[in-house]
Amino acid sequence: MKLVIIIGGGASGKMTVGQELCKITDLRLFHNHMSIDLVKSVFGRYDGETINAVRNVIFKNFAKSGLYGLVFTYIWDFAAEADRQYINSVRKIFEDAGAEVYLVELVCDLGERLRRNRTENRLVKKPGKRDLEFSEALIMDEKTGRVESLPGETGFENYLKIDNTEISAPEAARAIKERFGL
Repeated sequence: MKLVIIIGGGASGKMTVGQELCKITDLRLFHNHMSIDLVKSVFGRYDGETINAVRNVIFKNFAKSGLYGLVFTYIWDFAAEADRQYINSVRKIFEDAGAEVYLVELVCDLGERLRRNRTENRLVKKPGKRDLEFSEALIMDEKTGRVESLPGETGFENYLKIDNTEISAPEAARAIKERFGL
């Protein structure tokens, strides 16, 4: 069993790289907006507690499923200890089930992220991002947190940081596959 957690700022390419990685491996994709948009459609608002509960059910059941592995995407705010604890709780679910856990951090310059925020794939797969003014405001608000790690900060031995500003999602996916032998 494998778990690949892809982190990065909004519109850095987490979902798209995850999609490409799934095309060239037997991994399955669970991008963060699958749970966010589900809960928002039922509750009519963002409900973090319910989103995490939905994710935990999926993580626990997937970890014991016997499937090859999962890609999960997440915006990790390194200024928030709660985010570190959350990532470590997800990691623990899978490691306790004997899985190998990998962390991939995508970094991308702001101009490219704002461009990607408007791509068809993002808008189709993430209904909550269709309000472009709101979505772009979220990306700009990340400046108040910190969505890029400092050297050694993640605590993951199986870690890869990719600046994907000028490389395609398939290229990033191939680099991940090769680095971790997926």
